Amino acid sequence: MGRTVEILTGKAELCRSIMGALPDWFSEPEVIEASARAVEDLPVFGYIEGDVVTALMALKPHPPGAVEIALIATRPEHHGRGAGRHLIDAAERFGHESGARLLTVKTLAPRGGDEPQFEATRRFYDRNGFVRAEIFAKLWHEDHPCLFMVKPLADVPEGAAMR
Repeated sequence: MGRTVEILTGKAELCRSIMGALPDWFSEPEVIEASARAVEDLPVFGYIEGDVVTALMALKPHPPGAVEIALIATRPEHHGRGAGRHLIDAAERFGHESGARLLTVKTLAPRGGDEPQFEATRRFYDRNGFVRAEIFAKLWHEDHPCLFMVKPLADVPEGAAMR
């Protein structure tokens, strides 16, 4: 059984390592590098099994009421073993502690082709209580439509303070 911890140092390197191991999801080096730079300024959590960070998640607060999962990725040999679920739990805790009422995520929308890896990603969010809210056809690129998903966070009093 692993544990979830906040990652305070080495965020960019960890991001490059995990995203680089997932070419079916992250095939563009410039996307990996932009993500690595971005996570340096965000709260990052890792799921650790033994002494290996098997998955990471970066959160982007959107005060006053939402927290976005800016990135979540699991090393391929650890897919399906619960790391993602533990990271979603950490995101919910972070949201509650921040006074947020919503947890959001953006992922690739269906494009009509055979892309089982992205369908698996969407099903992961569906299973974890996210609602498919809107598709932004050109937010990222016309060939990469964005699916915006939202999960209400229960029991967060309206007007609760952000950290």
